[in-house]
Amino acid sequence: MLISFVIPVFNESESLHELFDRISSEMYKVGEDYEVVFVDDGSDDDSFQRMTLLTDENPNVKAVKFRRNFGKSVALDEGFKVAQGDIIFTMDADLQDDPKEISKFLAKLKEGYDLVSGWKQQRKDPVFSKNLPSKLFNFMISRFAGLKLHDYNCGFKAYRKALAKRLTLYGDMHRYIPAMAHAMGFKVAEIAVEHHTRSFGRSKYGPERFFHGFFDFITVIFLTRYVKRPMHFFGAVGLVFSLAGFGISAYLTVLWLLGEAIGHRPLLILGVLLIILGIQSICTGLIGEMITHGRQMREDQDAVESVIEGG
Repeated sequence: MLISFVIPVFNESESLHELFDRISSEMYKVGEDYEVVFVDDGSDDDSFQRMTLLTDENPNVKAVKFRRNFGKSVALDEGFKVAQGDIIFTMDADLQDDPKEISKFLAKLKEGYDLVSGWKQQRKDPVFSKNLPSKLFNFMISRFAGLKLHDYNCGFKAYRKALAKRLTLYGDMHRYIPAMAHAMGFKVAEIAVEHHTRSFGRSKYGPERFFHGFFDFITVIFLTRYVKRPMHFFGAVGLVFSLAGFGISAYLTVLWLLGEAIGHRPLLILGVLLIILGIQSICTGLIGEMITHGRQMREDQDAVESVIEGG
């Protein structure tokens, strides 16, 4: 069995050799073949030079270099394409993840799971800038995705190849991988892992991640719940708007019948606007349903190779 390690790198030159040595030491104990895929996400230090040295010294090391910083999701997506292992690990390059946990992940995968996600039970990060926002994020995504995990965003994960090759990551979608895997029908588990303080460099996450994460959260909820039934989403929104608009219009109609002038009232504009928005939302749902139906028909046709009948 070949085990791959996909490691996104952004200005982590000081930790690369030590991380590789730790992985190699642990894999010697595990006794399986392995490869390490470093993905340089547009570093402006000498990270890629360090990675090149590792590839020269070790035939089981691969290095991928991006032209600029595209983000962790794109780095992972490219790493999954390059990785050839039956099992694929993802780790951060900052030495906060401990390769000594590898055997625990493998043992959990053997129980029949397709994805095992780490849980930084004793997280060594700032409380207000990382820990508290992380707890709120994990609570929200667990509630809406239907998969309860303590730590969705832990970078230390183990995947079966079938799952890793099916993922399409962009933006900050790497935060929601367990939710997407669960929605696709894969079995997801979680294990507690040791988390170390950062030894080198600094955190790459800033306040902007909260805004990006919010919109990605909405995207994931839609993709996991409504991608095959868009009318359920847009139709529900349209129905609420339309009912509110018709309610306002009915109220104003009663006032008009009683002799009260309503042409100057802002409430009339609001009622008409809600009705229009409701109709537009429902029409958007219908268009989405037609697109989904056409795509599903093509997938069904492509899925059948041959039909053989007796007689």
